[in-house]
Amino acid sequence: MILLLDTSTPVCKISLVNGELRHDDQWQADRTLARHLLRFVADFLQTHGATWSDINGIGVYQGPGSFTGLRIGLTVMNTLADSEGVAIVGSYSDTWQDDVLAQLRAGDNHKIVMPHYGSEARITTPRK
Repeated sequence: MILLLDTSTPVCKISLVNGELRHDDQWQADRTLARHLLRFVADFLQTHGATWSDINGIGVYQGPGSFTGLRIGLTVMNTLADSEGVAIVGSYSDTWQDDVLAQLRAGDNHKIVMPHYGSEARITTPRK
């Protein structure tokens, strides 16, 4: 099974792909993403009769999008991929889901996926 995740907007999108069978869901995460992401993913897997050990690949959307949302989602998925010993790949194209599925099915593994913000970081001057 392949787990797909997009945390680039306040609405977290998740998919579980098993061959031709696909389950999609979304969650209005807003500012609770960091606190509830793992529970949301675990509940989603359980709803579809799967566990962490059933996942053999992870595909993630790299951005552009929310700086914090991308950091949280990618950090969690990179950590899960490493701890479970599964491949992880990312894409930042409009067809990211098809891209990551093709990469995973071809045996690719990025080992770690970094965010793609779409522009240089805007760093502000400290106020004090």
